[in-house]
Formats: sequence, C-alpha cells, structure tokens
Amino acid sequence: MEADPSIVGAVKFGDDGLVVAIVQDVVDKQVLMVAYMDEEALRRTLETGRTWFWSRSRQEYWQKGETSGDRQFVRSVSIDCDGDALLLEIDQHGRGACHTGERTCFFRTMASGPGDGGQG
Repeated sequence: MEADPSIVGAVKFGDDGLVVAIVQDVVDKQVLMVAYMDEEALRRTLETGRTWFWSRSRQEYWQKGETSGDRQFVRSVSIDCDGDALLLEIDQHGRGACHTGERTCFFRTMASGPGDGGQG
C-alpha cells in the first residue's frame, strides 16, 4: 500500500502506545470489528496490505486470518479528525471477522428504536 507519510505521522497513539482501529467492509460498509494497533502493527498493515493488530490480552502481534483463514485485505486506511482512531476499509474473505464465527463482532443488538427523529 502507498501511504502518505505526513498523515501516518499524525496518528496519536495513546499512553499505552495504541490507537483504536475500526474495521469496515468496503462494499456494504458494515462495521466488522474493533481492534488496536501500535506503530509496528500499522507499519505491517501498510506494508503487507493485510490487517495486523496488537493483542492487549496476549501482548503479541496478530494478523487477522493467520489461524482462522478469515483474511482481511486492506483497501484504504483513514484517520479521524482528532488523529486518535483509524478506519480500515477491507475486503473480508472467509466466514467473517468475529472469532465466534459471526460475520461481524457486532451481532448482538442491545437497543434499537427510532431515536428522537433528529430533533436534537
């Protein structure tokens, strides 16, 4: 992947060295998962075109799909206005993104409704 160094340098990693990475399907725009990246995981992602993350529980790098076969191919990486979150648009291959076997990690709806209709 070709990355703009001026934007890559704008990423604000937290005190723990991590930034939130939101993973979204490039075709249907469904949010598939949220994970964390440090500078090395971001570098690996940009260099390989595959998603790499930092596991906070295992304290190690992991590439999505390396054990499950459910691979993610990166189409774009964007940074939010504050520089403290990334959006990765990907092509999801395999069953899905969630370790449970679901397509998305957001398969449980906690609440739904009409909201306030945009009336502030």
